[in-house]
Formats: sequence, C-alpha cells, structure tokens
Amino acid sequence: MSGVTLSNAVKKYGDVQVIHDIDLQIDNGEFCVFVGPSGCGKSTLLRMIAGLEETTSGQIRIGERDVTRVDASERGVAMVFQTYALYPHMSVSENMGFGLRMNGHPKQVIAEKVAEASRILQLDDYLDRKPKALSGGQRQRVAIGRAIVRGPEVFLFDEPLSNLDAELRVDMRVEIARLHKEIGATMIYVTHDQVEAMTLADKIVVLRAGVIEQVGSPMDLYKDPDNKFVAGFIGSPAMNFLNGTVRGGKVVLSSLNNREVTTEVMLPAEGSRVIVGVRPQHLSISAGNGGAVLDLRERLGGVSYDYLIAKTGEKIIVENRTEDTLPESSEVIVGFGDGDAMFFDATTEKRLR
Repeated sequence: MSGVTLSNAVKKYGDVQVIHDIDLQIDNGEFCVFVGPSGCGKSTLLRMIAGLEETTSGQIRIGERDVTRVDASERGVAMVFQTYALYPHMSVSENMGFGLRMNGHPKQVIAEKVAEASRILQLDDYLDRKPKALSGGQRQRVAIGRAIVRGPEVFLFDEPLSNLDAELRVDMRVEIARLHKEIGATMIYVTHDQVEAMTLADKIVVLRAGVIEQVGSPMDLYKDPDNKFVAGFIGSPAMNFLNGTVRGGKVVLSSLNNREVTTEVMLPAEGSRVIVGVRPQHLSISAGNGGAVLDLRERLGGVSYDYLIAKTGEKIIVENRTEDTLPESSEVIVGFGDGDAMFFDATTEKRLR
C-alpha cells in the first residue's frame, strides 16, 4: 500500500480553472474523505488521482512514483463508482475476477483472490448469482470486491452510496469502515454527505470552488474550524450563525434582544460586525420575550429540533433533549454559554481567535 501526495495540482478546462494549486499529503493506510458542496471539485480531484482526468500542471505521486502523466491502468489504483457498473450476464464471481482474467492471471490465482474478497465482504452465498438477483447494497459490495481482487495500492471511492436508500447507506458505511480496518489500505472517498465524512474518515479535506478550505481529523474540523464555511458544513444540524456588533469589548446580538456575549478572542474595532456561531446542541429555549418565536418542532423520539425565527428574520435551530411542551408560535428566550460561541469576521468569514 502507498500514500498519495499532490503538489500544486491544477486542472483547467480551456480557460476555466476548476482545481487551484492543491497541496495535500495522504499517508499510507489513511482513510481520507473529500467533502464539499456540489461543484466544489472533489470528484474532479479524485479522477485526477485515478488518471481519468489529465492534470494541467503540478504533480501527483503514489508512493515514491510520479504518476502525473502515467496511464490510469498503470497507477496501481482501483476505483468504485456511484453506479455499480457490473456486467449483467456475469455471475458475482465472474464480475469480481473479470479484471484479473483480462490481464491473463492464472485461474487458480483468480479463484483465490475472489474467495478472499468474498470472505471479507461476506458474499460467499451470492457468488453464483447474477447482479439482477442482488440488492443495491449487495451490488455495491460486489463492485468493491472487484476493486479488492486487483490488490491496488490505493482505493478510490466516488460517492459509492448515493444510489442507496437511507438504511442501506448506513449498512454500507459500516461495511466500508470494517473493510478499511481489515485490509488497512489507503482509501480516498468522495462524498457531499458530511455524516459519511465524519463517521468514516481519518482525515477530512473540505473543498470549496476547487480550493482546500481546511484539512484535519473529523473532530479537529468540528471543534476548531478555520472559517465560517467549514464550521457550517461540518456538523449536523449545521451551526447557527447570528449577526453581532462589537460594543464595549463584547458582541451584541440584536436578533436576541441585544444579548451580550463575552469573549476573550481578539475582536475587531468598536462597531464592527461579527458573526457569532453556536451549534444547535449548545442552545436551549425557555418561555419569554427573548426576540425569537418557535416556528416548528420536529420530534424524532429521543431528540427534537426546534426551528426558531428571530424578529430580525434570522433562523435558529435548537437541539432539544427535554420534554419541553412549549407550543409552536410561542415567544422564547434563547440561552447558551458564552464559551460555546465561535466568532467569525463578517467580511472575510475567517475565525476570530
């Protein structure tokens, strides 16, 4: 197995640049997730590593090899796509071993590799079935098995769960995490689902408009985001953002009846605008004239999500684990500890520290 290094990687389509000077180190055996909104360049970057997209400039290394101009088939990678791309007339076993057969491997070697991949993915009972006799989750496991038998240096996953229903997505997430634990391979995984990113990754790369916004472990990005974009993208439900103004060394929130927030971070000049971020689980509500109205309550059993609208029009989500019986349309006071707030420059959106 090998790590992957990108140095000043650039991708252009004509005059349009979609990947901007990417520098990234993915260590041997690491599970790295590219995450970001649609159109941020995460799949393009994955395809550049795979060799399916030409790198305009910069360098891509897999292990010690410079593969920037190497053909995709020679890079030592295996890719699992959003669509299963299985041959309908072949059995599971034949689909998994197809690549090895095309490369002229002996039948005994192919059988051994298919058997090992089948054991890892728990497909022994399905080896003689055709893809049409499998569920969506089983088909995706076959596609992953086809990648395993090739024995690649790096596994690449391009939104492999997006075609599955919610329950199967959870099951396959567990399968992929278990697979990584068992074989210890370097894996690079693309998703727009930050829950997948948080649960699978050793390292998350947050992308926006072809630029890396931040790289770190899931909890590093969750607890210590560098900017408002990362803070709002990592975490579910998303962080709440309220407009504040610096007054007398504190931040005043007009949306919450001029509630003052005390902080030790370096604030900009008096009168400057500051964005205050607070995660839904750090908020609470109680009855009273606090500048917000309980618009809707979403009950999910052990937890509820309260959707508030401030008198300034700002929207707030509160994670509620109490048996609160406040009726919808009630005026509420929003509470939180000053230490739970994060502060962002209103112009640059960078974190104030």
